Amino acid sequence: MNPSYDFGGQVAFVTGAGSGMGLATARAFARSGAAVALTDVDGTALNTAAEQLAGDGHQVLALTCDVSDEDQVAAAVDRTVETFGRLDMAYNNAGIQIPPVDAAEESAEQFDRVHAVNLRGVWACMKHELRHMRARGSGAIVNCSSLGGLVGLPGRASYHATKHGVIGLTGSAALEYAPRGIRVNAVCPGTIDTPMVSDMIAKGELDRAEAEANQPINRLGTAEEIAEAVLWLCSPGAAFVVGVALPVDGGYVAQ
Repeated sequence: MNPSYDFGGQVAFVTGAGSGMGLATARAFARSGAAVALTDVDGTALNTAAEQLAGDGHQVLALTCDVSDEDQVAAAVDRTVETFGRLDMAYNNAGIQIPPVDAAEESAEQFDRVHAVNLRGVWACMKHELRHMRARGSGAIVNCSSLGGLVGLPGRASYHATKHGVIGLTGSAALEYAPRGIRVNAVCPGTIDTPMVSDMIAKGELDRAEAEANQPINRLGTAEEIAEAVLWLCSPGAAFVVGVALPVDGGYVAQ
């Protein structure tokens, strides 16, 4: 049985909330009583998700946002606070994958694109979330890294660089803001059964059977399992947890 949380009266901000881990986490926050701002670059998926949550009676706000654009991020965070009056929790989840490529052959354009979303996007979100949270002297932020932030893999140098960078951002911000009542942590998902992973499998960039075998638990993770980790890190149960990069990977990095 999964633990339950009472986030009534609190406000959560989730990026990449149109599908996958972001959507699962937005749902989990909403079911735990929080008002939730959902952001995604895909407006159609975002609005569908928001309509479903609103139809279930939850307080939601849908904000189309490209996290690689800091102005859009700032506007989305500000709109959240204007609408709900506060910001208590954030899951900076938005990210992209890129095709595997030889490190000597990768284009600067591909390097810049994956860094703009996966690393600068997290930086921008955290920056503007912290500006609101520090005024209240409380808050919890969870950044989405990856098992790719803890290990390297051939053909994935740029993607893994972004995810290592997220851990560096997380640790430094955690040390800076813990004395001010704000906890910053990261989750490091393994291979999770999400639309992004399904797309990689369909393109031949990932073999499902091999991915399952590479995780000692012998299966892919679920988006809901990542959501549970995020909610715990935002909850009072993790009140003494600061600056961690938590693997949620079926044992991959324990090997």
